[in-house]
Amino acid sequence: MIKVVIADDQELIRESLKIVLGTHDDIQVVGTAGDGFAVLDILARQSVDVVLMDIRMPLMDGVMCTKSIKEQYPQTKIIILTTFDDDDFVFSALKYGASGYLLKGVSMDDLYQAILTVYQGGGMINPDIATKVFSMFSKMTQNNYSIQVDEDLVKDITKPEWRVIQQVACGLSNKEIASKLFLSEGTVRNYLSSILSKLNLRDRTQLAIWAVQNGITTRDFQDE
Repeated sequence: MIKVVIADDQELIRESLKIVLGTHDDIQVVGTAGDGFAVLDILARQSVDVVLMDIRMPLMDGVMCTKSIKEQYPQTKIIILTTFDDDDFVFSALKYGASGYLLKGVSMDDLYQAILTVYQGGGMINPDIATKVFSMFSKMTQNNYSIQVDEDLVKDITKPEWRVIQQVACGLSNKEIASKLFLSEGTVRNYLSSILSKLNLRDRTQLAIWAVQNGITTRDFQDE
């Protein structure tokens, strides 16, 4: 059973999502919250697998709440769900450890699949803003936010792992990577786990940033 918390400052949205998600046998909505502090109160009382997080909320917004959750409850996954596709919000939420970023216009089917994906360790970015995110990562080399990896660690990466890294850097989900590289999703998850361990990186967001900064997206790993 996947335990979910819904955070949104609009009660109608909270209750609507609760009703829709409640129709799935493998999801249990264990709480709803109207601001970031209320989310943290819920997490202090019980374990939560996934938080659906609105960006703009009073008292504590979704970005700062994401940062607090990942610091205190690193195993809890966060999907940012918002009507806004502001660059700063996208960057901040992903930088602080969000596993997904979806616009509120997403279908309930896609939202359900996104919850399953991040619960299993994957990432999910709305196609409408995936290009924006990729562009944002590309520009990170021009500011102070960078990911450093010891060159000795890079030598242990295999060719199949490089191909997976390349797709992560392009913003693809585990399912999309599996389809593109003709692998099972389980194999992709295993590759990612191995890659993160070898490079001593925390999550796929750090991996994507590092890969973009080092030009991995433009390399050809087919004939290397």
